[in-house]
Amino acid sequence: MLQALMEGNTIVLIEGLSESFLFGNRNVEKRSIDNPDTERVIRGPREGFIESLQSNLALLRYRLQTTDFRIKSMKVGRLTKTNVALCYIEGIADPRLVEEVKDRVEAIDIDSIADSGYIEQFIEDNHMSPFPQIQNTERPDKAVSAMLEGKVVLLSDGSPFALIAPAVFAQFFQTVEDYTERFIMGSLLRLLRILSLTFALFFPSFYVAIIAFNPELIPTDFAMAIASGRAGVPIPTVMEVLFMEVAMEVLREATVRLPQQVGGALSIVGVLVIGQAAVEAGFVNPITVVVIALTTIGSFATPAYNAAIALRMLRFPVVILSGMFGLIGLMFGFILIMNHILSLKSFGVPYLTPVVPGDFQGMKDTVIRMPLWKMPKRPGQFHPKNQDRLGEDVIAEFNQEPSNPLDLQAGYKRWDKTNGVSQKDNNDPNSDYNRK
Repeated sequence: MLQALMEGNTIVLIEGLSESFLFGNRNVEKRSIDNPDTERVIRGPREGFIESLQSNLALLRYRLQTTDFRIKSMKVGRLTKTNVALCYIEGIADPRLVEEVKDRVEAIDIDSIADSGYIEQFIEDNHMSPFPQIQNTERPDKAVSAMLEGKVVLLSDGSPFALIAPAVFAQFFQTVEDYTERFIMGSLLRLLRILSLTFALFFPSFYVAIIAFNPELIPTDFAMAIASGRAGVPIPTVMEVLFMEVAMEVLREATVRLPQQVGGALSIVGVLVIGQAAVEAGFVNPITVVVIALTTIGSFATPAYNAAIALRMLRFPVVILSGMFGLIGLMFGFILIMNHILSLKSFGVPYLTPVVPGDFQGMKDTVIRMPLWKMPKRPGQFHPKNQDRLGEDVIAEFNQEPSNPLDLQAGYKRWDKTNGVSQKDNNDPNSDYNRK
C-alpha cells in the first residue's frame, strides 16, 4: 500500500474491512511523442521513445500486435523503485537469454536508477572495453526489429532510451534507412559508413607514419607541398596531429553543451578561427588541418554515438604508436584493436559475428544488405527458436520470372496463373482485350 501511494495512486480504506481498494489514477505530465533527436532518418517512422514507460510500451504494442509479445516487469533501485520492463517475443527469443538478462537486472543493488545507462553499465560483459556491448536506441521500430531477430529490449521508466541485448559490432553502423530504401542504396550507404569508420580511425595515424618515417612513399609534388607547409613549424608532426585532435574534441564537447541557438555558430566559427589562426601563426601545417577536418567529418558518419566515442578515443593511442614506430606502430595498433574486439562477447555472443565466427545467414546483412526475399532466415548468432522469417510460398514466388499485366504482349505466367495475355493486334475490335 505504501509503495502504491508513493507511485501516485489512490488507496481507499473502509472501516471493518481487512483489505483496501487501490485505484490506479496516477497521472504524470509527459512530453509528446516526437522525432528522435539522435537517430534522424529521411525515410522511416518519425516516432521516438519518451520518458513515460507506459507510453513506450504502447509504441511497441502498436507495432507488435501479437499474443507472443511478452513483458516482464521489475523494480530496480532501493530508493527510486524504478520500473524496468524486459520485452521479447516468445517463440523467437532464446529463453536462456531472457533469463540471463532478467537475472543480471535483478542483481542490481543501488539506491537510484536515473536512466537506462545505469542498467547498461551493470549488465554488460566487459566493463573496461571502450566498445559498447549493449545497443541503445530512441526508435520503437528499431527495438521491434531487434526483438524479431531474437534479441531482448530493456525499457526504464524515466528514460527515452531502450537497451538492446545482445549487441554485435556490425549493428552499430546500421540504420533504419538501410531497410526502408532499396537494397542497392542501403548497401552503398552502409559501405560508405564502413569506409568513413576506417578513415576516421586510421587516417591521422597513417598521415603521421608517412610524414615522419616513410616520406619516400609520397609523390614528389605532394612531398614538396608538405615540406613548404611545414617550413617554420616548430613541433613534430605527431604533436601537430595530437594538438589539433584535442582542439577538435574540446570544440565538439563545447558545441554539445551550449544552447542549440549558439552551438551551431560556435562549431563553424570555432573551426575556421582556430584552423586559420594556427596556420597563420606557423603552429601547424595546413595539410594537417585538412587531415583532421576530414577525420572529424568521417567520425560523424557513424550512426551510433557510443561507438563513435570509442573510435575517437582509440585515435589517440594509435597516433602515438605511429609517431613512435611509423607504419609498424600503426599495424601494431590495428592488431591490438582487432585482438580486443575478437575477445569481446555480449551475453555469450562473439562481438564480430557473423563474420567471426562465420554465419552465412547473418553475413547477408553485414557489410552489404541483400534483398529482403534473399534473407529467409533470422541471424543464427542470436539462436532464435524460430528461424524462419519468410514463408516458403513467398520465396518460391520471387524465384519465378516476373510478370507485367500491363504489358499486353507479355503473356508471362506466374503462380500458375496467366497474366496480361491478349491479342497482339490491339486495334482488332474482336480481340479479348478490346471486348473487355
